[in-house]
Amino acid sequence: MANGFELKATARDRVGKGAARALRREGLIPAVIYGDKKPALPITIPVKETTIALHKGGFLTHIATIEVDGEKHRVIAKDYQLDPVRDELVHVDFLRVGKDATLTVEVPVHFLNEETCPGLKKGGVLNIVRHTVEMTVPATAIPESIDFDLSTVNLGDSIHISATTLPAGCKPTITDRDFTVATIAAPAGLKSEGEAEEGEEA
Repeated sequence: MANGFELKATARDRVGKGAARALRREGLIPAVIYGDKKPALPITIPVKETTIALHKGGFLTHIATIEVDGEKHRVIAKDYQLDPVRDELVHVDFLRVGKDATLTVEVPVHFLNEETCPGLKKGGVLNIVRHTVEMTVPATAIPESIDFDLSTVNLGDSIHISATTLPAGCKPTITDRDFTVATIAAPAGLKSEGEAEEGEEA
């Protein structure tokens, strides 16, 4: 797991739209830290540094440290809001992360060895069913990604969650079936030729 970002924050006592607009004029945005059986803590965070952390990737899967008036809090971003017109950050919700906490996060899916995949070499197309998989993971060991090896996958094959080895302590929230993550689909031309042959045989 990569190290998360660090932010310096200030406790916030003003709430409401007017206060939020005033904060944004100062280069700050409102946020809140909640959870771990402690009271919610409204804070203000710098919009520039927070936006940089958002665009680096892993914003919702990396443990972050937020220092509020000298006290450090281990948190993970659970949600954020963007201005619908300007596409700028306007609010972030942070969840406190306790010592032995487990979290539910969306982990990105990566595919390895596409260049040697038999199905793709035959002209097949990688059809990604899930770009992320929702998983329950230890807060101290959130995987960067779930990797699937395509080196033996052929045309028409489905790639299920069981095709990879998950990190220790990590499990999908879907537990009742071996769900599909991707397929290697036949190209459209090949498919129509096959259908035509079937039609002639009929």
